[in-house]
Amino acid sequence: MYVVCVGGGYVGSVTGVSFAALGNKTTVIDISREKVDLINGGKSPIYEPGLEYIIQQTIGKSLFATTEYHCIAEAGVIFIGVETPTAPDGSADLKCVKNAATSIGENINKNKFTLIVNKSTVPTGTGEVVSSIISEVSGLIPEKDFSVVSNPEFLREGSALQDVFFPDRIVVGANNQIAKEIMRELYKPLVTRENYHKLCERYFNFEWETPEKLPIYFETDVRTAELIKYASNGFLAVKISFINEVAKLCEKLGTNVLDVAKGMGLDSRIGDKFLEVSSGWQGSCFPKDTSELYLLSKNYECELSIVKAAIDANFAMHRYVVEKIIRFLGCLNGKTIGILGLTFKPNTDDARKTQAEFIIPHLLSLGASIKAFDPQGMETFKKFNPTLDIKYCEKAEDVAQRADCVLLLTHWQEFMNLNWQEMVNTLKTPYVLDTRNFLNREKLQELGFCYQGLGVKSK
Repeated sequence: MYVVCVGGGYVGSVTGVSFAALGNKTTVIDISREKVDLINGGKSPIYEPGLEYIIQQTIGKSLFATTEYHCIAEAGVIFIGVETPTAPDGSADLKCVKNAATSIGENINKNKFTLIVNKSTVPTGTGEVVSSIISEVSGLIPEKDFSVVSNPEFLREGSALQDVFFPDRIVVGANNQIAKEIMRELYKPLVTRENYHKLCERYFNFEWETPEKLPIYFETDVRTAELIKYASNGFLAVKISFINEVAKLCEKLGTNVLDVAKGMGLDSRIGDKFLEVSSGWQGSCFPKDTSELYLLSKNYECELSIVKAAIDANFAMHRYVVEKIIRFLGCLNGKTIGILGLTFKPNTDDARKTQAEFIIPHLLSLGASIKAFDPQGMETFKKFNPTLDIKYCEKAEDVAQRADCVLLLTHWQEFMNLNWQEMVNTLKTPYVLDTRNFLNREKLQELGFCYQGLGVKSK
């Protein structure tokens, strides 16, 4: 099957490379010459473990990249995986989706049935918008000459390839029987895991734990599929905000949020995932998806007040982290804070809308100086926050030099193994605030640190 993915960013590149690895001739289209040249040169346009290796194994064989839309005419399946940022009013900005639909309409093959797949996270009804644009531009009849389906992505940054090849579920929203049959055929290797042994030997230079259960292939209508992605992320955001608020209560009561979360997670109805305390959820998905879901509910006079509460609680958690530093250090004017981690999670270079983007300006406004380090996210953070007065360090240990506090925001594994002895010797105040309860508290305290976590006793 010939697959085209419009968009060479996170969703488009991962989707395109994965279908190429599964043996489909696949072309990634992006307007950015830089991204296209990277892919054609065997480089990944994003930081995602394992992605570059698969690109190197497939490029020029089953994988291709271009800035031109002419290949659309050959494609049987066209994925739209472009960005859908949040507009100033909180809604989804569909400009890139509409532009992609227009280009598809201009280049679509009028002599055969073509399937267009919305992979980007889009509001309910977007499938009809895309279908209308393609029909208007091409003169083709929807559901007769082409069909638009919804196939939302459920990719975790840092684990995206594992989520593609070993997903929990695959959701397909289609209103056309031919479209359903094409999607079933396209996803058959993932649903049945046919020839997975050869696939893993050929492309994966790292080991994954293969789940025993096969993924659930779930079909519904287009509109429902579009809402499933928003509802899923909205629920997960609520779950994180809940445990973060419980962490604050634990500090008041002198109890341990780690044990509370573990005890809750033992209930099969609740589960232990997304019960990890943090300085708040952020990143490129949760903030935009919760904002857009809440606005959608308000526009239809069916306000999802629990989603609004999760959003409010999340910003309160960002502020709470700053308040903890103030309670320990007092006035922050003239103080230096060393930041470990600028990405919203480990194993990604995505530093869009992160905890650091909120917390650092707050600290700067109180007169603090900031030194920061992240293994992968510093360039991205600079790009999205060019006006912030931050000293970016060459190595993680440097954030401690003459600092009054080390603040861990992202739980990169390498932070566990830093030279903490060197750091405690160079700090003005041996204080570390671990917002992920990640570091070895006993070891740091033995070295002379005053250690604080969130929702746990400092001892």
